[in-house]
Amino acid sequence: MVKALVGIADGSEDIEAVSIIDTLRRGGVEVTVASVMDSQQITCANGTKITADAMISDCDGQQWDAVIAPGGMPGAEHLSDNAVFTGLMKKQLADNKVAAAICASPAVVMAKHGMLDGKKATCYPGFEELLLESATMALTEAVVVDENIVTSRGPATAVTFALVLVGKLCGPEKSREVGQGMLATA
Repeated sequence: MVKALVGIADGSEDIEAVSIIDTLRRGGVEVTVASVMDSQQITCANGTKITADAMISDCDGQQWDAVIAPGGMPGAEHLSDNAVFTGLMKKQLADNKVAAAICASPAVVMAKHGMLDGKKATCYPGFEELLLESATMALTEAVVVDENIVTSRGPATAVTFALVLVGKLCGPEKSREVGQGMLATA
């Protein structure tokens, strides 16, 4: 079974976290939601409470087909400050597997830690300068795929981002099937 890790933290963007988790699960992906905080229960940026499946330390050393960072502030900063989470993302890239981030996280998590060197990416408006410290090009498309790196802009692009991930992990037909069921397209 395809396995994905979604990191969450206090201040993660509600819509992004839930859209990613739900859409991947609809696609048949085994999703583990991992907290980088001191508790499995986190409070998202707009007050939604999520109980993680695990603590991030429990996920270290496991194999993942994708490691994903929702955005939101200060959630993206918490993910970026967690050495286990950023180490898992870097391992994904070293192993030529999917690493993905949306909203502030392409800049605050991936670019800050040199994961976008020479890559095309996108992020939430206002974070482009930080993104360009590492990425070659900051684009304004809803979702940008550069090899195994998938980035997206923000809350309104979260379902499209998640459907693109379903396509990368499970194939385009599964992405279309899930999207049709949700009345969405990738």
